[in-house]
Amino acid sequence: MYPTVQFIHSYWAYLVLIVLFVASLNAIIGYASNKEYGATNFRIALFTLITSHIQLLIGVVLYFTSPYFSVLLEKGMGTVMPDPTLRLYIMEHPLMMIIALVLITIGYSKHKNKLTSKPKFKTLAIFYTLGLLVMLSRIPWSAWF
Repeated sequence: MYPTVQFIHSYWAYLVLIVLFVASLNAIIGYASNKEYGATNFRIALFTLITSHIQLLIGVVLYFTSPYFSVLLEKGMGTVMPDPTLRLYIMEHPLMMIIALVLITIGYSKHKNKLTSKPKFKTLAIFYTLGLLVMLSRIPWSAWF
């Protein structure tokens, strides 16, 4: 089961990054050019939220089926923290991805309360871009290439 979930998690991550990048860019361009916030912008923001939440669910399944989690259970946190690879997969990556998802969710929720286009785009631009930067900071790049 682990290899299948890992495969799905790895390739779904490409989709999440692409969609999040597009949504951030869309929000920045919309804010900078004073565009009117419309249905397409809403769909982009919503699709980004949905794909990132699906990635979280896949990641949670992967986390608990991972051999790294077994090491945590067997040897404890004292073994995990000094080892950079274990620390990345057990602590840093999951925590930072949850933080990124919280930023994306907050941005989406807050933008719905805004009444005009410029504040909507500004809110999405700030929170989605921060979420993207947090994600990019803790992706295990060596496992991807």
